[in-house]
Formats: sequence, C-alpha cells, structure tokens
Amino acid sequence: MFKSGFVTIIGRPNVGKSTLSNYIMGEKLSIVSSKPQTTRNNIHTILTRDDFQVVFVDTPGIHKPRHKLGEFMVKIAEESIKEVDIILFITTPDDEVGRGDQYILEQLRNVNIPVILLINKIDESTPENIAKTIKNYSEFFDFAEVIPISARKGKNIDILLDVMKKYLPEGPKYYPDDMITDKQERFIVMEIIREKALRLLEQEVPHGIAIEILSMKKDRKGIYNIEANLLCEKASHKPIIIGKGGSKLKKISRYARMDIEKFLDSKVYLRIWVKVKEEWRDSPFLLKELGYKD
Repeated sequence: MFKSGFVTIIGRPNVGKSTLSNYIMGEKLSIVSSKPQTTRNNIHTILTRDDFQVVFVDTPGIHKPRHKLGEFMVKIAEESIKEVDIILFITTPDDEVGRGDQYILEQLRNVNIPVILLINKIDESTPENIAKTIKNYSEFFDFAEVIPISARKGKNIDILLDVMKKYLPEGPKYYPDDMITDKQERFIVMEIIREKALRLLEQEVPHGIAIEILSMKKDRKGIYNIEANLLCEKASHKPIIIGKGGSKLKKISRYARMDIEKFLDSKVYLRIWVKVKEEWRDSPFLLKELGYKD
C-alpha cells in the first residue's frame, strides 16, 4: 500500500519552517535567515520513500501585511491550509500561547485536517519550559499529535516522519523518485542570493530587496554564467548594499556563489548589480515580473 499527500508547514515568521523543510530534504531548497518574513512564496519539496511520498509546502509566515507583497504572502499561507492532508503547526517554547499563534490557530478550528503541533528549538530550552508549552498549547487547541523537535539538529525528525506517514491517505506517486522540488533552478539560485543579502544587510533594507535573474547560461566547459539584479526600494539603500569599495556586495556575491556551486554541482561565475526600483513591493506589475503572483 503506497501513501502520498501534501503537508503544509505553518507558523509565525522565524519559528523554523524552512529549517525543518531543509533538514528533512537534506538540501538547501528554502532559504533560512534569522530575519522574519524570509519565505515569500510557496515552495514544494518532495520526499519520496519506498512506501510513501510527501510533498511539503513551505509557506510564508502568517502576519499582518503592510504592503501588497505582504498581502500576497499571507494569502498564499492561508490558502495552503485548505488544500493539504496534514498541517504541521510549528512554534517555539514559551510561557504562554502568544497572540500571533492564537491568531493562526483560530483559523484552524474549523479545518477538518489533522494538525500536528511541533515545538521547535527544544535544544535551546529546558524540559520544564517545553512541558509547560505543550500543556498550554494542548489546552488551547485539539492537536492530533504533539512532537517536540529540533529542526536545526534533527532531533525527533524520524518520529515526525513516522507520524506523518500514519496520517497520509493512500495515493499515487505525484512526482518521479529523483525530483526534490517543483521549482526551477533559476528560482533556487534567486533565493540563495536573497538569503545572503538577508544575512549580511541590516534592519529594514533586506525586506525591501528582491532578486531578478537576468541571465543563466551554461558554457561548453560546464561553467554557469549568472547575471542578476539586486533590487532595492530606496536610493539611500544602494550604497549600503554595495558597501565601502564594493565590499558588502562582493561578500554577498562570494557567499551566494559558493552555495550556488554546491546546488548546481558546477563552477559558477556570478555577477550582481544593484538597481533601485522604488516601492516595488506595492507595484502589482513588478510583483508579477519578480514571480510573486497568484
């Protein structure tokens, strides 16, 4: 009997959704950053085993939107809830159920889908705090299962996979065995560059950036030549991104190139230019051009 289904990972921004997806897949397919609102789009990653296939939907964090990009992100996250077989609700140890988590869980009360509570980052907390978190959340919402995990260290991920398999319906193999994501290589490259910018830039600048792949070609020697624009919203952000003597942009490019070479398993020449596109997050045309569309 083969089982298959779709699993969405939801929760507040910065609780470890992308880290969990990446650990399970063993590939860096969803970008990871300490800054909230890192994931902007639905990313399907596919885990295939002998007797089951799970299609993970890594969604943007649910939050109160402040611009059209934010509205797009929240819409994707909320719609993903309605079209899956299992919901993984991920949070972190805390003294109480926070308002952000309450908001998300209230939306799940009338959903007839198993909701599994994942308490992430248990390696950074005490057993007493974890137990208190489980008690508080279990009293607030009727979860199908509760699993404390460390997505970063992989603790209890094997238990999570067994539990998910239990709740999966019988079904077909949706994707070939060797397919691990529904996104094209260009999208993953774009996300890797954006991750490096998120890690290296300060405060509000990262939220106002986007990556545009201008060209991605493989030459006869198997070397990828990639050209990209790093878009920012304000002219004052451009020198911050470039850095003194181009130091910041060089660092972003160097770190991005190293990860892209690992992903593509090939040598890469990467060139990035910084361009100003004012208020791009509120421009329906630019959002569509950059891939943020329904």
